[in-house]
Amino acid sequence: MIPSQRVILGAGLAILLIITAASIGLDVKSRSDAAWVNHIIEVLKKISDLRVEIRRAESAARGYEIYRTPSFSDEFQAARSQIAPALADLKRAVRDNPDQVTLLEGTERLAQRRLDIAAEAMRLRAENDGAGIAALQGKAEGRGLMETVMANLDQLSAQEDTLLAARTSDSRRTGIVLLGIDVAGAMLILLLVALLLRETRRSQVALQSSLHETQAAKEMLEAAVAERTEHLVTAHDELRLSVNVLQSTFRSMAEAVLVIDNELDVLLSNPAAERILLHRAGMNLRNLRALSDVFHGDGVTPLKAEELPSTRVLSGDAFEELEMIVRPHSGDPPRHLMISGRPMHDGQGNISGAVLVYHDATTSRETERQLHQSQKLDAIGKLTGGVAHDFNNMLTVISGNTETLVTSLKEQPELQRVARLIDDAADRCAELIQHLLAFARKQPLKPRDVEINAAITDIAKLLRPTLGEQIQIETALEQGPMTSHIDPSRLTNAVLNMAINARDAMPNGGKLLLETHRAVLDEAYAHANPDVRPGDYVMLAVSDNGTGMPPDVQEKAFEPFFTTKEVGRGSGLGLSMVYGFVKQSGGHIKIYSEEGHGTTIKLYLPPGEGTAEAAALAAPAAAGGIETILVVEDDSLVRNFVTAQLQSLGYRTIAAADSKAALQLIEAGEAFDLLFTDIVIPGGISGRELAEKAAKIRPGLKVLYTSGYTDNAIVHQGKLDDGVMLLTKPYRRNQLAEMIRLALNGGAAAG
Repeated sequence: MIPSQRVILGAGLAILLIITAASIGLDVKSRSDAAWVNHIIEVLKKISDLRVEIRRAESAARGYEIYRTPSFSDEFQAARSQIAPALADLKRAVRDNPDQVTLLEGTERLAQRRLDIAAEAMRLRAENDGAGIAALQGKAEGRGLMETVMANLDQLSAQEDTLLAARTSDSRRTGIVLLGIDVAGAMLILLLVALLLRETRRSQVALQSSLHETQAAKEMLEAAVAERTEHLVTAHDELRLSVNVLQSTFRSMAEAVLVIDNELDVLLSNPAAERILLHRAGMNLRNLRALSDVFHGDGVTPLKAEELPSTRVLSGDAFEELEMIVRPHSGDPPRHLMISGRPMHDGQGNISGAVLVYHDATTSRETERQLHQSQKLDAIGKLTGGVAHDFNNMLTVISGNTETLVTSLKEQPELQRVARLIDDAADRCAELIQHLLAFARKQPLKPRDVEINAAITDIAKLLRPTLGEQIQIETALEQGPMTSHIDPSRLTNAVLNMAINARDAMPNGGKLLLETHRAVLDEAYAHANPDVRPGDYVMLAVSDNGTGMPPDVQEKAFEPFFTTKEVGRGSGLGLSMVYGFVKQSGGHIKIYSEEGHGTTIKLYLPPGEGTAEAAALAAPAAAGGIETILVVEDDSLVRNFVTAQLQSLGYRTIAAADSKAALQLIEAGEAFDLLFTDIVIPGGISGRELAEKAAKIRPGLKVLYTSGYTDNAIVHQGKLDDGVMLLTKPYRRNQLAEMIRLALNGGAAAG
C-alpha cells in the first residue's frame, strides 16, 4: 500500500473513525432525544388523564346535585380515588423539574380542596340541608378552585409542549448534521448513514404516530366532555320547565297547600293557603293553633292535640278527607275544612316533613244544611197536612153541635157556660189546625196584586195599639209603585206574628223597623240557597234591636212548636206560619240575627202581575132556602151534621158517602140544585173529578167544595183555581149558610 494510499487509507480510516464516532454520538443523541420526546408525551398523557378524572369528578358532583341519583355519587367517589395516585405519578414524572414539582404540589392542594367542597355539597344535598347548601354556595369557593386547578394543568401542559417542540427540533437538526457528514465523508459509510437515516426515520414515524394518537385521544375527550355538557344543559332546561309548570299549578290551586317540617314550621304555602288559612311560609303551626278552636266535623267535639292533622301526618299517618271545623277567636265566621295529608321521607326513609291539602267546604256544607233544614220542614209539613183533614172533620161536628148547645141552653146558664167553654176550645183547636196548615203550605190562598207600601202603612197603624207605647214603630219604604201577588190577609197575619216576636225580644222597649224595596236574587244567591229561584222580588224586612238569636235558635226558628219563650207565652207557631205563607206564595224567607244586637227577618215576595186590585166585598149574610143540595161526605158524623144544619135552614138534602154513590145518583137523574162535596172522598175519584164528570152530564152544575186539607185538586201553586168556591173545615152554621147561598146565587160552575 502506497503511502498516499496509506495516507488516504489512514485519512479514510480516520474519516471513517471520525464519521463512525460522530455517527455513534449523533445516534446516541437521537435516541436520547426520542426518549425525551416519549417522556414528554407520557407526561402530557398523564396531565390529560388527570384533567379527565378531575372533570369526571366535577361532572358527577353536578349530576348528583341535579338528579340526586346514587350512581353519580358512586362515580364521584371512583374519580376521586384516581386523582391522588394520578397526581403522585405525575410528580414522579416531572421530578427533574423543581418548578413543575412546586406547581404540581400547589395544584394538588387546590384539587383536594375542590374535591372536599364537592363531597361536602353532596353530603348536604343528601341530608336536605338547605341552609348548609346555601352557605356553601354563598362562599362561591368551588368554581374559583376549579378554574385555578385547570389553569395550573394548562400551564404544565404548555411547558411540556414547549419542551416537546424543542426536543423535536434538536432531533431533526441531529439528523441533518449526520446526513451531511455521511454525504461529505465517503461512500464507504453510506450504508451506515442509510441505516442511521432509516433508524432516524423510524424514530420520527414512531414519534409522529404517538403525537397523532395523543391528538386523537384529546379530540375524543373533548367530544365526550362536550356531549356530556350538552346533555347536562338539556336536562337542566327540562328541569327548569318542569319546575315552572309545577310552580304555576301550585300557585293556581283552589285548595290550600302547606309543606311543613318536623318542627311544624311552614316551609311552603300557596296563595290559597294565605287566603283560606291565613298561613304562609315562615309561620309555625304551634303559634297559629292559639288563634282558633278546632272541632270535629260535628262542630261540637274538640280535636285533641294528637288528632290534629299536622300531628297525625308527622307521626306517619296518611289520610284523606279529614273533616274539621275551625272557629277563629277573632270572631270571623267558622271554616269547614276537608284535609288530606301525606308524610315526606328523606333518603334514609325517615319522616322529614309533611304535605297538607285543605279544601274549604264551608259553602257546600252550608248549602247542605239549608237543604236538609228545608227537607225536614217539608216532611213535617206533609205529616201536619195529613193529620189536619181528620181533625177538621171532627172539629166541624164539635163546633157545629156546641154552637147549637150554646143557643139551646139559654135557660140553663151553668150548662150554657160549659158549652161555651167547649165551643171556645173547639175554636182554639180550629185556629191551631189553621196555623199548622199555614206552615204545611196547605191553606187555600186568594192572592191578588197588592200595593205593598200601602199595605205596610195600614199594618203599621194596626200594630201601634197591639205592641204598646214602649215599642217605637218606624217605616222605610222605597218610593214608587210596588206590587206583590199575595194574599193580603195572610200578609197581615205574617207581619203581625213577626212584630209580636220582635216585641217579646224587646222587654224593655225598643224600635221596630218595617222596610220595603225591590230586590233581585241572582244565580249565585240561588246556588247558595237551594229553595230560591233567581229573579225579581219585593223585599219586606221586619227588624228589631232586641236580644237577637244564637245560631242554633236560628236553625230551628221555623219549626212548628219551637219556642224560647216561657210556658204559656207562645205556641211556637208564629214564624212557622210566616214560613209556610211565604213558601206557598212562591217567595223566600231569611233570618239575620246577632245576639245582643237584634234580628231582621226578610221576606222576598213574588212581584205583582199588574196594578193593585181592590179588595172584594164580603157577601151579605144569607138565610136558608128551599133548594135541593147533594151532600157528598165520607165521614158519617160530618155528613149527618151537615144535612141536619142544611135541613134546619130549609134546604132539602140528598146524601152520598162516596163519589161512586154520588155519581150513580146523578146518572139516575136525581134532581138537585147544588153539589156540595168534600174534595178527599173514597170511591176512586176525588171531589173535583166528581164535579167534572157531573158537569158533563148536567152542564152548568153549581158546585161548592169543602175540605179540611187542601190538596192539588183545586189548589195549584198555592192558590185556588179560578171559578172555584171552597168552604174550609171546620165551619160554623152561619158560614155554611152564607157559602151555600153564595154558591146558589153566584152560579159557580164545575167546569
